[in-house]
Amino acid sequence: QVQLVESGGGLVQAGGSLRLSCAASGRTFRSYDMGWFRQAPGKEREIVAAISWTGGNIYLEDSAKGRFTISRDNVKNILYLQMNRLQPEDTAVYYCAATPNSGTGGLKFAVYDYWGQGTQVTVSS
Repeated sequence: QVQLVESGGGLVQAGGSLRLSCAASGRTFRSYDMGWFRQAPGKEREIVAAISWTGGNIYLEDSAKGRFTISRDNVKNILYLQMNRLQPEDTAVYYCAATPNSGTGGLKFAVYDYWGQGTQVTVSS
């Protein structure tokens, strides 16, 4: 089992940057595939980015390509999401999540078993 705690959210102007962190407890973090999701008010939760346990396989949603970077440090047990050129439509609660096995569906369609509490990102125009 792994416990996840996000940090790094906040208020930023359009065009600005934020780096989200997700600290994981447990020695098995390095064996989990990880993802970042977001949920805006009135909308369904959506995946933003995901990374395999080795870091060798990365998924980015179209809206994140060219602006966001996902990475992980398996020594420090931290997952990151670097977000650049933020826009008001990026405003949402961002969650990190973990799955022990992405399965045949890959990172995007995996069932993520463990979730953090979320961190608010607000982008003003």
